[in-house]
Amino acid sequence: MAARLTQQVSDAFLPDPPKRLGVAVSGGGDSMALLHLLHGFCALHGCTLHAVTVNHGLRDQAAAEASMVADACAKLGVRHNTLFWDKWDGIGNLQSVARKARYDLMTAWAEEHDLGTVALGHTADDQAETFLMHLARRSGVNGLAGMKRRKLRDGITWVRPLLAASRQSLREYLEAAGVAWVEDASNQDMRFERIKARQVLGVLGDLGIDSDTLSEVALNMAEARKALDWQTFLAARDMVEVDAGAVVICDRKMRTLPDEIQRRLLIQALGWISGGAYPPRRAALAELMRSLKKGMAATVDGCHARRVRGHIWIFRELNAVKDMQATPDTLWDQRWRLMPPEGSVPEGVDLKALTVRALGDEGLEQCPDWRSSGRPHAVLLSTPAVWEGDRVVAAPLAGLAQNWQAQVDGGEETFFAALLSH
Repeated sequence: MAARLTQQVSDAFLPDPPKRLGVAVSGGGDSMALLHLLHGFCALHGCTLHAVTVNHGLRDQAAAEASMVADACAKLGVRHNTLFWDKWDGIGNLQSVARKARYDLMTAWAEEHDLGTVALGHTADDQAETFLMHLARRSGVNGLAGMKRRKLRDGITWVRPLLAASRQSLREYLEAAGVAWVEDASNQDMRFERIKARQVLGVLGDLGIDSDTLSEVALNMAEARKALDWQTFLAARDMVEVDAGAVVICDRKMRTLPDEIQRRLLIQALGWISGGAYPPRRAALAELMRSLKKGMAATVDGCHARRVRGHIWIFRELNAVKDMQATPDTLWDQRWRLMPPEGSVPEGVDLKALTVRALGDEGLEQCPDWRSSGRPHAVLLSTPAVWEGDRVVAAPLAGLAQNWQAQVDGGEETFFAALLSH
């Protein structure tokens, strides 16, 4: 048992283990097993291990559980921090809100401690439950592929070394090692979707549909997802250009693609432009695809799509950014940087008096050479410009550069890279 679990952890990080590694530990059996397995792995490979516990303040036992984890880490000689979240306002889905808050807190913690990799204790049972929940939502390939073993999010690599291990095997490992853990009482709360899935999984076992079966199906779907992502990437390289922060697709070539590849290409374009954490709803995307096939324009998730001279332009909707403001030394719309050449400030220009805003109709009127850019009027309206009051100082994408540059943060190649890493 221990040897198999140790091998799973090694497979997740070798041959190039991180020098500094974080691990999320709640005190439950899964994460406590991961803590001890990683402690042994790090001791063997010379890694520094840091542990973190997030106290959501939602249960009376949370503080005691965090203290228990801290004591266990102290005995192992592992650095430990407890993070607190007390901002639940009763609005929205509790588990979803708490999960996002947990990742946000852990991301900040990892950055503070220079940890580029953080391990999570999800198991084969979690994968099976996720599969069932997505099945109930009528998900496609991506949803049924479940959780990824390795995912880049907010600059941190999140790794799930035990995704092939069962909860039972981890508890047997802890019992053999004489390690205590806690059972979260909320794991019996049928108000939560995951707990309902857990109960259903117990019933399906009589049919041979258990966590191992569904985890294997999820793995098969993950392989299908990789293949579809690769085909989407190849299609994008053949028919897509990125111009002024917009994704420009050859309409003729787009029509030759299977609907699923078209759908994936559009999802990636919308997400890259809007910065949205989640893809648009399936119905909204289906309506977008129908509109484009009919030659009609459509708006989805703060982005606009329309056919122009044989190409499909997908770009930021003006209404989504018309009220956004930033200073020239910060990101505008979470992705644009406007700067003088090589960071120098033109003589007589006070950066503190300038703002970055969308060009809009008022600004475009101040750009007499905008047609020379070759970009559609509607696209230019939502591009960034440097303003001094009501006067446009520079609009680099609309033919009024004035020695300023407008660049997408990370470069336009990030669109293509994201097709294989999302």
